[in-house]
Amino acid sequence: MPNPAIHSAMFNPSAEAMPLPALRALQLERLQATVARLNERVPAYREKFAQAGVTPEDLRTLDDLRRFPFTRKSDLRDGYPFGLCSVPRSELRRVHASSGTSGKPTVVGYDENDLEVFSEVVARSLHAAGARPGMLFHNAYGYGLFTGGLGTHAGGERLGLGVIPVSGGGTERQVQIIEDLEPEVIACTPSYALVLADALARRGHTPETLSLKYAVLGAEPWSETMRQEVQARLGVKATNIYGLSEIIGPGVSNEDADEQRGSYLWEDHFYPEIVDPETGEVLPDGEYGVLVLTSMTRTALPLLRYWTGDITCLLPGENATGRTMRRMDAIRGRSDDMIILRGVNVYPTQIEAVLAHLNEVSPHYQLVLSRSGMMDELLLRVESTRLDGPLGHEIVRLVKTQVGVSIGCELCEPGTLPRSEGSKLRRVVDLRESR
Repeated sequence: MPNPAIHSAMFNPSAEAMPLPALRALQLERLQATVARLNERVPAYREKFAQAGVTPEDLRTLDDLRRFPFTRKSDLRDGYPFGLCSVPRSELRRVHASSGTSGKPTVVGYDENDLEVFSEVVARSLHAAGARPGMLFHNAYGYGLFTGGLGTHAGGERLGLGVIPVSGGGTERQVQIIEDLEPEVIACTPSYALVLADALARRGHTPETLSLKYAVLGAEPWSETMRQEVQARLGVKATNIYGLSEIIGPGVSNEDADEQRGSYLWEDHFYPEIVDPETGEVLPDGEYGVLVLTSMTRTALPLLRYWTGDITCLLPGENATGRTMRRMDAIRGRSDDMIILRGVNVYPTQIEAVLAHLNEVSPHYQLVLSRSGMMDELLLRVESTRLDGPLGHEIVRLVKTQVGVSIGCELCEPGTLPRSEGSKLRRVVDLRESR
């Protein structure tokens, strides 16, 4: 049964304005309970604690958390499939998993309590995004082993939305449903929002003819420029929803639709830290590093200090909304997806920011890494209405000036580069892997 000390019977956003001393006391209490649970029920954690020379009794303050070891995706794969679960398999009520394209899939289990947590934080996220009870919710995240579809579905129902479980792909069908059912809220990846915008425009739609008011976009990094394009073409307020299956799924944080200045982390459920990607040392708020999260209210699969790999920073809560919980800045990239080109760190979003100021190019681009002799080379392929040399030379010059790396540039005909069909869009193609 759900823990009544953690969950109310219905969605209640008042926790977002909890006074900071009360929030910090609650976090310490829940962290202590989580560490004790892991030490008692999960042998792999008990061994990690012993190797690090810590016990649950060593967690006396929030600062003491940094003494405890990180959890990484490799720990989940080493414990495949249920080695890190803290409940018997008979108590699981849902199982999700990653695709496993780079090894064994990451399996995550949810008990009844976890599903309550999941729906609560997604409902809170959708409410921050502008959704209100009674609205129709077009859910274009994929259903199945991916957490996005079912996770946002349950949160939408908990908030009181009418959920349309469209799932991903089938763009023409999606357009027909938007036309016929007139939903006010849509959720999908940002790249797929642009695909839908193209398809709706081909049917003669303008923002004024569409019912959509709010777009909840996530599952891949995106830029402020892409937000402005989605908003202009669909006539919506677009916010970022953040999450990952290892922690809960979507709903770890979400932007406020009126602010659009960083995503509020639901700190009563997830404890955030920012750490140096090289040393693992905890960094102060405002400095960029790897986001590390601890799930404090999950019971089937609580993870301690999970290394997300996402590069961001923590910002204070925004007084204008009354929320006291910290915000996370937009994801700059992933520590494991970062391109190191001749000693310079490059994230795809930096290239995207350069392209955003050029009217002749579209937001559809691809980065191709290859190796020539001992040197790595980076080719930017981007769609453009101009296929002449001067534009390509100008893009190369701007990237060199603003990002600090030398690249090649290939201008492509509109519509020739890969498009999202609702799932994450692969921006970087690493041909070095096939050598």
